Amino acid sequence: MATAILKLVETPVGTLPENVVAATPRLPLPVAPPALPIKPKPAWQNWIEARAAAILPTLLMVVVLLGVWQALCSAPDARFPSPDKVWTESREVIVQPLKGVSFSWQTGVQVTDGADVGILVHIATSLKRVAIGYSLSAVVGVALGVLIGSSLFAFRALDPLFQVLRTVPPLAWLPLSLAAFQQANPATIFLIFITAIWPIILNTAVGVQTIPQSYRNVARVLALSKPKFFYKILLPASVPYMFTGLRIGIGMSWLAIVAAEMVQGGTGIGFFIWDSYNSSLLTDTIVALVYIGLVGFALDRLVAFAGRLISREG
Repeated sequence: MATAILKLVETPVGTLPENVVAATPRLPLPVAPPALPIKPKPAWQNWIEARAAAILPTLLMVVVLLGVWQALCSAPDARFPSPDKVWTESREVIVQPLKGVSFSWQTGVQVTDGADVGILVHIATSLKRVAIGYSLSAVVGVALGVLIGSSLFAFRALDPLFQVLRTVPPLAWLPLSLAAFQQANPATIFLIFITAIWPIILNTAVGVQTIPQSYRNVARVLALSKPKFFYKILLPASVPYMFTGLRIGIGMSWLAIVAAEMVQGGTGIGFFIWDSYNSSLLTDTIVALVYIGLVGFALDRLVAFAGRLISREG
């Protein structure tokens, strides 16, 4: 009997008789517990987490830089002011950025004449000049970019001239613009225009030249008119390049306006910096630099948002 049982155990399962296999007890397989349903996060929570992931590293770096700045410039004989000294000496500039501005329902917004106004008033004056000069450069630059990108003759005729002129420093145009316009404000607007136009022209031309030949062949097959070709094919295909030039142009416009206002005087953020330096108010100059950086960042993001919006619609 023992020998039969031992032989039965050593026999492979596949060779056992069917009645023996059927009678062999089988252990139940382990059953995994049911998975708990994962509740999705609310949209507002995802938005907050994304914003925090994008902003917190920058805030941390700002705190570290302020700490290093404070440690290096806190000595009594330090030539450069520390952050707490900037706050102490330029508190009025920081907390009263709209100094000299009044509002009433009868007269609206009124600004006090003269240079004794808040820093945001100077920035508004500079932004007004940038808006005029940059708008002109955007319109003319896109038109010239499309021209030299579409026409080989125009490219060969104009591109060498543009490559030479774009290397001229912005302030080198200021004497010529003052001699031509005889007034500081239009001369400054021209300086912005001539500074911002080159990246717009060149990037737009590259965008037009890189349109796939298959797109042009489709336009010929469909017999699209020039306006339809521009709006349906050329503009959507060249928008990324075009707005790359526009983003570079807005940054160069903001740089040019500050430099021009420092030279020509009057009003504006450039004049505010130069006047603060001449008055030995270095802390006011530092505050102005922070505002210039923030405004330049906002302008770049605004143009980038417009580019994404137009690309999405196209």
